[in-house]
Amino acid sequence: MDIFDKCRSFVRAREAQSAGIYPYFIPLTDSEGTEVTIGDHRLIMIGSNNYLGLTTHPKVRRAAVEATERYGTSCTGSRFLNGTLELHLELEQQLADYVGMEAALVFSTGYQTNLGTISAIVGRGDFVITDKEDHASIIDGCRLALGEMRRFRHNDMDHLDRVLAGLAEDSGKLVVVDGVFSMGGDIAPLPDLVTVCRKHGARLMVDDAHSVGVLGNGRGTAAHFGLTGSVDLMMGTFSKSFASLGGFIAGTAEVIHYIQHFARSLIFSASMPPANTAAVLAALEVMRNEPERVVRVNQIGERIRSELRGLGYNVGNSQTPIVPVIIGDDELTFMMWKALFSAGVYTNPVIPPAVPPELSLLRTSYMATHTDEQIDRVVEIFAEVGRTVGIIS
Repeated sequence: MDIFDKCRSFVRAREAQSAGIYPYFIPLTDSEGTEVTIGDHRLIMIGSNNYLGLTTHPKVRRAAVEATERYGTSCTGSRFLNGTLELHLELEQQLADYVGMEAALVFSTGYQTNLGTISAIVGRGDFVITDKEDHASIIDGCRLALGEMRRFRHNDMDHLDRVLAGLAEDSGKLVVVDGVFSMGGDIAPLPDLVTVCRKHGARLMVDDAHSVGVLGNGRGTAAHFGLTGSVDLMMGTFSKSFASLGGFIAGTAEVIHYIQHFARSLIFSASMPPANTAAVLAALEVMRNEPERVVRVNQIGERIRSELRGLGYNVGNSQTPIVPVIIGDDELTFMMWKALFSAGVYTNPVIPPAVPPELSLLRTSYMATHTDEQIDRVVEIFAEVGRTVGIIS
């Protein structure tokens, strides 16, 4: 057997491309945050994680340019060796202060942050326990770890309690959850998670990739619930609210120091480029000085949930600016995506295995910089297209 046989037999994507309904890897001609251009077609962007709209903020842009002019385009080395700038250390200090943790460590991507943190902490004889709807980077971090992985039903604290009760009392245990779940837009029940973890002597890590800049006045899930200090590790990414690229893990100084010396994805990867690091520092300054952006993006999320439900759409249990439109059929999902795209609205179709078959959906997400007029138009188009495709009546 030729190991490349699987490549030749993978025809589903090529067939969708030929049919004109392939929705992935679409190149953008231009992007201005809330709107994008593809060829000569202009669309309202509701498929981005740019929650605070900072990718086009003058301070963020200027910081990236000035850092490039001073340091060049790359550090050309890992944090472990020659790739640590004073800029990285300043960012780590400011992040720790912002989220209420003792220390923080910056990685080159959010994905690498989860891979490196989980695989460094969870060793032989340890257990890592995850929510079944956790992000792929968490799952892959568990796969790299030398310990054993267990899973519990989504946001089901009784099931988590039983899973933890079944593990050896003297084993190391790390529970890892998303603060905001990236497909459903729902929030982890952190108060109950803290209670269950403490009952069984388990440590708790929260992936706040979609929570920082959105919940708790921008400071994440723990701040949202008034539980800052009750979470052992907090992870965040820079490719969303921070308008850049990279990630961080925050916790006690001794734990962060350990991760710094054992996270392979940190030690064996080039560090964050100067422009990206400076952009995050500038975004953090804007987040401190313009808290109204957090308020605005949540107001838009609340309005969209209400409007779409009123039209007859199923938006699940969303509580954030991530608002899924659950369709439950792959073909209808692609038809709806294509119709919205043609009408000038950019969404993200999500089908199995990323979600269960009954939850095929369009993932929509919103920015603080969306205007009321843009949101009005989005709702109008969803009403028109939904009736045409037959999703709503």
